[in-house]
Amino acid sequence: MRSIGYKIFSLAVLFMMVNTVAANDDVKLTASAPPSVIMGKPFQITFTANAKVTDFKAPAITNFDILAGPFKSESHSTQIINGNLTSSVSITYTFTLQAQSTGTFTIPSATITSGGQKVTSNGLSIKVLPEDDSTAASTSSSSSSAASGASAAISSDNLFIRPILSKSTVYEQEAVKLTYKLYTTYDVVQFNNKSMPDFKGFLKQEFERTGNTQLAYENYNGRNFLTAVLYEVMLYPQTPGEIVIDKAEFEAIIRVQSRRRTRSIFDDFFDSYTNVPRAVEVRPTKVRVKELPRGKPASFYGVVGQFSMTSSISAKEVKTNEAITLKVNIAGSGNMKLLKNPDIKFPDAFDVYDPKVINNFKTSSAGLTGNKSIEYMFIPRHSGSFEIPSVEISYFDPKQNTYQTLRTPVYKIQVLKSDGTVDDTPMVSQYSSKEDVKQIGTDIRYINTTNLDVKKDTIYYIQSFKHWLWLFITPLCITVALYFVFRKQLKDNADLDLVKNRKAKRIARKRLKFAQTLLQQGHQEKFYEEVMKAVWTYLSDKLTIPMAVINKDNITEALTRKEIDESLIDRLLEVLHTCEFARFAPNSGQQEMGNLYEETIEVISGLEDLIKR
Repeated sequence: MRSIGYKIFSLAVLFMMVNTVAANDDVKLTASAPPSVIMGKPFQITFTANAKVTDFKAPAITNFDILAGPFKSESHSTQIINGNLTSSVSITYTFTLQAQSTGTFTIPSATITSGGQKVTSNGLSIKVLPEDDSTAASTSSSSSSAASGASAAISSDNLFIRPILSKSTVYEQEAVKLTYKLYTTYDVVQFNNKSMPDFKGFLKQEFERTGNTQLAYENYNGRNFLTAVLYEVMLYPQTPGEIVIDKAEFEAIIRVQSRRRTRSIFDDFFDSYTNVPRAVEVRPTKVRVKELPRGKPASFYGVVGQFSMTSSISAKEVKTNEAITLKVNIAGSGNMKLLKNPDIKFPDAFDVYDPKVINNFKTSSAGLTGNKSIEYMFIPRHSGSFEIPSVEISYFDPKQNTYQTLRTPVYKIQVLKSDGTVDDTPMVSQYSSKEDVKQIGTDIRYINTTNLDVKKDTIYYIQSFKHWLWLFITPLCITVALYFVFRKQLKDNADLDLVKNRKAKRIARKRLKFAQTLLQQGHQEKFYEEVMKAVWTYLSDKLTIPMAVINKDNITEALTRKEIDESLIDRLLEVLHTCEFARFAPNSGQQEMGNLYEETIEVISGLEDLIKR
């Protein structure tokens, strides 16, 4: 029994040593700070390491006064989940800073030494907003003093919604973006749409909402507000003239401190808060719509924007009864739903089938963007020389204030006689409308079965030469294959960047599992910190960007070069912004933390499917 216990103990110690070595090989130092701060107000920046630190070198901080720090804090965690022992350490250095002037400034990387290895952090970019204007601040204080109790009136100077139009004057069918943006100095915990305009005179396309609404500081009319985008819609005016967008109404739930009579000395140590609903009305706004110029081309059907068109044909020389496909692709931005399929005049000798249409649109600030793909299939039934004429579509370009016409080239088709009999039966496959293709030959072919000599010979394969040859060649082939496989593995393992690239998702998944545990335990600040570490580490390893220089700008640039969808990049930046903001202004609940956790998993999974090394 003692021998068995000793073996179990030795295995456990060995397992912990392996985990420790593996952790030391992946030492990270992550810097974080709020993306925007207010002049004259202190804020904090942190540098967090995931391993023991023997030496910490702070960056040279300019443009900011160091009020306090660095303060060191350390936490350890050990877990056993499904028999797997995991342990982690987190060491954080915190500085309290205050900006010296307004503008956008950078803070260089910090450096640590861990296990004889030097590790640098990412750099930081912080936007410093000006202080509140003195006149606006005095007006705000007098207005907010009336809102000290839960039942007191809430000032509209400190809580309002602006309707923001991307353009106030547009052409018919030209896209205009309307945004309802919240500005507040109160603690808003929730907001809901109560009454929205019916947008008479417009066609509308709402933006898809991804994740939770995020708050950010903005200086407006000399004052600093927390802002949030509540609603976005793309509008397409249908008639010229002045169109009025009716008022909208939202409901904001505001957390205010209750004023109550003190009943004992202990009441002074506790604050009581009440959630107060407040209806916020958005004023009507107007859009001036200009009529489209005269001289519309015959192929113009109301499409406004910027577009391009390409076409291709599968073959220009075929035999009778062979299928040909003609593809037309229209790409651009504007009111793409009005794009019609080009009406191609095919020769009468062709059997033409319903086109296959694929619309790949998404809503952006320029309207609908993407492409429309139309695939025509036709079958020549007679031999000869034929011509597919050019087709055109026209649109109005509001930037150039002119009509533009796009055309496809003229395609000449040479159809040869079939090599088969007169009753050839065409075979058509891999086309969405192939059920519409009729069979040409319906006669049943006669099969000649006379004078057939059918014999049945018994052959023992094990006695044949092929058997012994296969028995010799098979092991040789397997040996050669294993040689090249292992050789490739050794070569790949020598490439450290490639190894990190492959392990990026696994390491991120491990961190997110730990973040899930923090979520369940209710450790809000540590949860956001761990999620942010997981995202920064994954991006550094996957994009081969050192942690010393990684930031949102070069991440966006790298993902754009890899042709990652813009909406996925926006979701990634929103996750990082949420983590940064929540760490310095924690007011999220369990539900919001859970939503962020799920959103982070979806974003990393989406990037893993699209990023190619």
